[in-house]
Amino acid sequence: MMLGFSAYLHNSLTKKDLEMFNRFVEAGFKGVFTSINLPEDDPKVLLKNLSELGSLCANHELELTLDISSSSLKRLNLNLDRDLKVFKKMHVTMLRIDDGIDNQKIARLTHGMKVALNASTIEQSDIDELITAQADFDNLEAWHNYYPRENTGLEKNWFIQKNQWLQNNHFKVMAFIPGDNNLRAPVYKGLPTLEEHRYENPLVAALDFKQLQVDRIYVGDPALKQTTFEQFRNYFVNNVLQIKVSFDGAVPDYLKKIFHQRADVARDVVRLREGRSLNQSVIAPQNNFARKIGAITLDNHLSGRYQGELQLVKVNLPADATVNVIGQVLTTDLKLLQYCQANQAIELIDRNEGL
Repeated sequence: MMLGFSAYLHNSLTKKDLEMFNRFVEAGFKGVFTSINLPEDDPKVLLKNLSELGSLCANHELELTLDISSSSLKRLNLNLDRDLKVFKKMHVTMLRIDDGIDNQKIARLTHGMKVALNASTIEQSDIDELITAQADFDNLEAWHNYYPRENTGLEKNWFIQKNQWLQNNHFKVMAFIPGDNNLRAPVYKGLPTLEEHRYENPLVAALDFKQLQVDRIYVGDPALKQTTFEQFRNYFVNNVLQIKVSFDGAVPDYLKKIFHQRADVARDVVRLREGRSLNQSVIAPQNNFARKIGAITLDNHLSGRYQGELQLVKVNLPADATVNVIGQVLTTDLKLLQYCQANQAIELIDRNEGL
């Protein structure tokens, strides 16, 4: 699985853009997506900015995928058969074909560069034509669109079935997740592939795609919040799942440590295996409330040998005199509890202290 992000060409790269670029790189992202398909963009500006972006990607050893169509090539006075070297010179490593380019031409392109097809529209007849035209399938991938307009993103079950068919036909599959900062104009509603991801925590969306075995996961919008960057970096670089929480009053200092989900995964709670061993005091009963999803709990002395047990609650549970509720996972991060697998390293980040 590979992570990627998006950078757009309507403006030259600013200092702020470069800072954002570097944050993505530090967070473990390995690919960049961009497009020349927006008709309102000045062709000369597009090519200049593409060259600048390509050099930046080459310097950081990032793959650069360029979204093209027959109309955008015509507007830029470019011909794929003649000008493929132009894109290579700009360090483009893959062309994503939007529309208007036939399968025979695509087959020829695969012998000179990687090519991504529109994952949603590939049919068996396209595969048959590409085989007949002797396409190099090692250089073919299937990339989904993003959907700026609300309610137009893909339905999940259809997406899963389509991807299974594509992967059975030896395509790597790519899909977009939304950003959560500086959402892209003109709609400002996020750029997801799946509609259910539109307002989701980007890390939750990424882990959903990871679980669905999507090969490449790209952020469609141009930016993430700093806290989200930290979550991505810690998970994909350090294998630590950071979960933002709010504690109720004073809590033991050891809660700032990195914990681990137990090897035997419980149905209803995430059990942090270090909890009991770290506790060195007698814990009095308090805040013995009903435990809603995301509650952070600490077993008190009435729990006997379970005193000090630390849990993150995955389902609504009743109050228990032996269990103190000491905090709550933030709403944005509740679904991260679904991805706490066996032995997963977990860090609880107090929102009052920040990442």
